Amino acid sequence: MNRLTTSWGELELTRFPEDPRDPLRAWDAADEYLLRHLGTPPGSVVIVGDRWGALTTALAARDPAQISDSHLAQEATRANLKRNGAAPIRLLSTQDPPPARVDTLLIRVPKSLALLEDQLHRLAPSLHPESVVVGAGMVKEIHTSTLRLFETVIGPTRTTLAEKKARLILTQVDPGLVRPPNPWPLSYDLPEGIGPVSGRRVLNHAGVFCADRLDIGTRFFLRHLPATSGPVTIADLGCGNGVVGLSAALANPAADVLYLDESHQAVASARANAGGSGRFVLGDGLSEIAPGSLDLVLNNPPFHSHQATTDRTAWRMFTGARRALRAGGELWVIGNRHLGYHVKLRRVFGNCEVAAADPKFVVLRAVKR
Repeated sequence: MNRLTTSWGELELTRFPEDPRDPLRAWDAADEYLLRHLGTPPGSVVIVGDRWGALTTALAARDPAQISDSHLAQEATRANLKRNGAAPIRLLSTQDPPPARVDTLLIRVPKSLALLEDQLHRLAPSLHPESVVVGAGMVKEIHTSTLRLFETVIGPTRTTLAEKKARLILTQVDPGLVRPPNPWPLSYDLPEGIGPVSGRRVLNHAGVFCADRLDIGTRFFLRHLPATSGPVTIADLGCGNGVVGLSAALANPAADVLYLDESHQAVASARANAGGSGRFVLGDGLSEIAPGSLDLVLNNPPFHSHQATTDRTAWRMFTGARRALRAGGELWVIGNRHLGYHVKLRRVFGNCEVAAADPKFVVLRAVKR
């Protein structure tokens, strides 16, 4: 448990799921800078990309609406509001229509420039000349391209001086601005030579990993997926745009395929690409899946949480897979060689073997005994 001191009082905040061993706080210097700068925000308040609910909890008395792509961020917000005695607020996803009028717009700059672009386009019609627009991020998160997006979609933009390696973006709404069309969602054709999904056209919402092309790791994974037959249950864990699960479904039409991700944008992309065929689960990994119910889990785990490099998500995915798999069920993982996932898998499953490898990537197989 950590305490954030603000002009509205002291808040107790944690990430989600709560883990006392987690050394990372539920806020950073950019959140603190924005709250110091803001004072009392005028009118209706919308908070975009609040990572663990710190901004929303601090401003709860203003009854803000929060827009987030992250299920975990939304759960963290719910927990932190309750922990601090605040009333529930509107939690919107990046797939929901934004509020019709926004007087104060606060944006935590996301890692994905595409997601920022999409959200600015979606929110711009709700702004008016008196709207206050403030972005916040660490200095390493704010680039010339970031500022250009605010200027292109909203209006004239400047930045503040840095404090504690954080910076604010201050944008004035230009009602006469002619903005370009929103390019998202984006579609492209998959390459040949990657199994059943070769050459298929896929749709990708903004913010999904490698949304404008197939990344080389997934391409390698698709070439080495295990063959299945009959009525097996397969989970595409951390599904992104769903091409891995879709490949498994096309290879075995009798399979029951689950597409799981904590990103609203990812689940929407997977649903579109699978044509709605399958089960689509927005949630915290496999936590909602019944123990012993899966035959195969396919996984390309992330090794970043926002800007922090961490293996915490991979650990939780591996332990969740072991719980959800039937005896004899298998977890197949793709990862960069240097991440050392084989060590973690042996600790969780008691076994691990290399199914395929090249100089950069390795596909690992672990079996639940």
